[in-house]
Amino acid sequence: MLGNHAVNPPVVLAPMAGITNVAFRRLCREQGGGVYVCEMITTRALVERIPKTLKMIAFAEDEKFRSLQLYGVDPDVTAAAVRMVGENDLADHIDLNFGCPVPKVTRRGGGSALPWRRKLFGRIVRQAAEAAAAYGIPLTIKMRKGIDDDHLTYVEAGLTAQDAGVAAVALHARTAEQRYSGQADWDAIATLKQALDVPVLGNGDIWEGSDALRMVAHTGVDGVVVGRGCLGRPWLFADLEAAFTQGAGYRPVLPALGEVAKIMSRHAQLLVEALEDERHGCADFRKHVAWYLKGFPVGGDLRRSLAMISSLAELDDLLARLDPAVPFPVESLGQPRGRVNAPGKVALPHGWLDSRDDDTVPEGAETDESGG
Repeated sequence: MLGNHAVNPPVVLAPMAGITNVAFRRLCREQGGGVYVCEMITTRALVERIPKTLKMIAFAEDEKFRSLQLYGVDPDVTAAAVRMVGENDLADHIDLNFGCPVPKVTRRGGGSALPWRRKLFGRIVRQAAEAAAAYGIPLTIKMRKGIDDDHLTYVEAGLTAQDAGVAAVALHARTAEQRYSGQADWDAIATLKQALDVPVLGNGDIWEGSDALRMVAHTGVDGVVVGRGCLGRPWLFADLEAAFTQGAGYRPVLPALGEVAKIMSRHAQLLVEALEDERHGCADFRKHVAWYLKGFPVGGDLRRSLAMISSLAELDDLLARLDPAVPFPVESLGQPRGRVNAPGKVALPHGWLDSRDDDTVPEGAETDESGG
C-alpha cells in the first residue's frame, strides 16, 4: 500500500531520464499493473515553474495513480515543492531521489551523496514528509547503499526516513561508486528489510519476472523496482504481473519480432502524440531502437536506418522489412540492458566526507534542470 493505493502487482517503474515520460509510461501500463514514476523533477525547477519541468510532470488522463519523483538538496525548497504538488493536485505519490550517481548531481551533494550528511538528509526527509502528510500524499525515498563500500549509509538512512514518516523505502543495492556495474547486493536489501518496519522495495538486476520472484524470496522485500530491465521491453511488466500472480510456474513473455515491431510502432506513435510533433517524437524514439532489437538477427544497415527515422511512415516502412516470424532471442534473457559502465570515483563537494553532521546546504546545490 502507498497511502490508500494498493500496489498490485508490487512493481514500480523507476524514473529514468529521457525514458519514463508519459508515452513510455502508457506503453508499460498497457502491459501490466504497478506504479509508474515520471522522470526526476528538480525541486527548484518545480517551485520556479520552469516551463520544461511543468511539461515533464504531465500525466495522461487515465493515469489513476500519478507518481512523481523529486530531487532536491535544500530542505526548505524540497518542502515548498511538496506543498506545491499538494496545493495544485499535481500527483498522488511523491518519491525523493537519494540514489542518482551522476557526477553533476553528486558533486553538488545531491542524489546518492546526500545521505552521508545525515543531519541534512534527515531535515529534507522530515520537512518533505510533514508537507506531504498535510495533503494525504504518501512520501517514499529511493537510495543506494552509500557512496562506496567505506561510506555505507543505507540502514541509518532507512531508519531516519522511517522515523520521519515515509510510506516506504526503496534500495538500489549498489553504491554510487559502482554506478551500474557489477552485481547488485541483494543481501543488503535483506538487511534493510530486517531493520525497518515500513515496506522495503528492492532494486537492482531484475531482468525477468523470475528475478523478481528470486529477489522477494532472497530478501523478503515487499515489492520490486524495475529500471533498465524494461528498456526495449515494456512487455516485462506483463511478465512481472504473471510472475507475481501465478508464482514460479508462470510462463515468461517472449514476443516474436513481428510483435516487437508492433510495439515499436506504438511507442513512436505515443511519443509523437505526447510531444505534439512528429519529427521530435521520432527523434526521441531513435534511442530505443537498439534496445528493442537486442539479440535479434537484424542487419546493420536496417538497424542504422531505423535509428535515423524522422517520420512514422518511414518507421513503419522499415519495420515492414523485418521477418515477423523470427522468435525472441532467448539467449538475451537475464542479460543487462542500458547502461553498463565501470566503477568510478564519486564526484563530491569539497570536504563532503569530513563531517556527517554538517547540515549546511552546499552552495549552488539546487538546479533548475529536471530529468537527471
